[in-house]
Amino acid sequence: MMDKLEKWLMPLASAIGRNKFLIAIRDGFLVSTPLLIAGSIFLLLANFPITAWVNFVENWYIGDLSFANLLSKCSDATFSLMAIFAVVGIGYSMAREEGTTPIFGAAVALMSWFILMPFSFNAKISSLMDATGELVNIPEGANAVVGGLQFGWLGSKGLFVGIIVAITSVLLYAWVERKGWVIKMPAGVPPTVVASFSALIPATIVMTVFFLINLIFVACKTTAFEFIFTFLQTPLLGLGDTLGAMIVAYIFLHLFWFFGINGGSVVGAVFNPILQTLALENLDLYRAVGPAGYTVANGAHIISQQFQDLFATFGGCGSTLSLLIAMLLFCKSKRVLELGKLSLVAGIFNINEPIVFGLPIVLNPIIAIPFILVPTLNIILTYVAMSMGMFPPCNGINIPWTMPVIISGFLATNWVGALFQAFLLILGVFIYLPFIKILDRQYLDEEKAAADSGEEEIDLDDLDLDDL
Repeated sequence: MMDKLEKWLMPLASAIGRNKFLIAIRDGFLVSTPLLIAGSIFLLLANFPITAWVNFVENWYIGDLSFANLLSKCSDATFSLMAIFAVVGIGYSMAREEGTTPIFGAAVALMSWFILMPFSFNAKISSLMDATGELVNIPEGANAVVGGLQFGWLGSKGLFVGIIVAITSVLLYAWVERKGWVIKMPAGVPPTVVASFSALIPATIVMTVFFLINLIFVACKTTAFEFIFTFLQTPLLGLGDTLGAMIVAYIFLHLFWFFGINGGSVVGAVFNPILQTLALENLDLYRAVGPAGYTVANGAHIISQQFQDLFATFGGCGSTLSLLIAMLLFCKSKRVLELGKLSLVAGIFNINEPIVFGLPIVLNPIIAIPFILVPTLNIILTYVAMSMGMFPPCNGINIPWTMPVIISGFLATNWVGALFQAFLLILGVFIYLPFIKILDRQYLDEEKAAADSGEEEIDLDDLDLDDL
């Protein structure tokens, strides 16, 4: 069975890992990661889950704005504009994959995205200014077409359009460039000028194509953003926002890790864009209704990027912080204990490669069962708890995945969520315990056999390089 699984999974993982489109999407999102984490700090300060603090920042005014509003400005400059960063990053990465100039790829992607974006929208208004400068009262609930950009399209709602446009525009740009349809400059012209003129014809062709695409949507009395959001993004988010999808994704993720393949990179390349979009929608709702109104009943998604990072696994893939605790408290093998001590600090911050490759977990059938079972149970139990209203879903604030357990639960939900993390962590210890004890006895027997045979451990201090 293991051979059959390996025969099937290895080519799949290799194909996904080499796919240039998934690589471009994955690397493109990394552009926004430091900005989102920085914005999360300010958003967290504006909405820290302590009532006294929230009242303080909302009632402390600097000029005409509350301190909470000023803090939220930093999150608006990151979360509300995330699609822009994603388009630039994916365009840059896609151009690199296609072997063309990355900076022009980023520029062309952003240009094409804005060509398709509506520059006006309907808005409710209460008054208008006439030609003389006098305010004219408008009937309550009246709408008017307002020129400008909607934050929704610049954020989570425009993300899928951005991914599609960034990839297709750069592919077209690179294809035109490979055809040789570029302006060639004479020798002696500065390289930056040469590169700029070389991009002129490919960029113009890309602009023309997306202009024609936009004409088609306008003729159909819609926009590309509205069409994709209705017929593609919404169904995909609905599929991703299910317990079954999360469980299947995580089973595959840990099967890849079992064979030594970074499952987070393989599965995340496909699943993470959906999770990140769900998290952004959660954040928009959280900012709109506040902690008191942020519930599943009001539209908060249980499945999101933070749900995956903060509740599915503790200590890294397989929720191995529970395994580490079991190793240190209940094992006697010197090999297991020393590895546990060396890996503990990294495990607290959700880094577990020392355990995965040092215990090892890779190709270890004894640990494979709890390695897959523990995070799966974490997902199911957390989903049920959030559905029952024991504590709210993750609020969408981009808490770093390295944030230690319990602290991360408090910041993403509330104190009940933090206690639930502790419960899952302890539950994981007891699930891992019988399996790690089997491995511990095996290692003890090996250590005893080595001691009885008189084998000496290699001491690097005894090596003399002069003898080599």
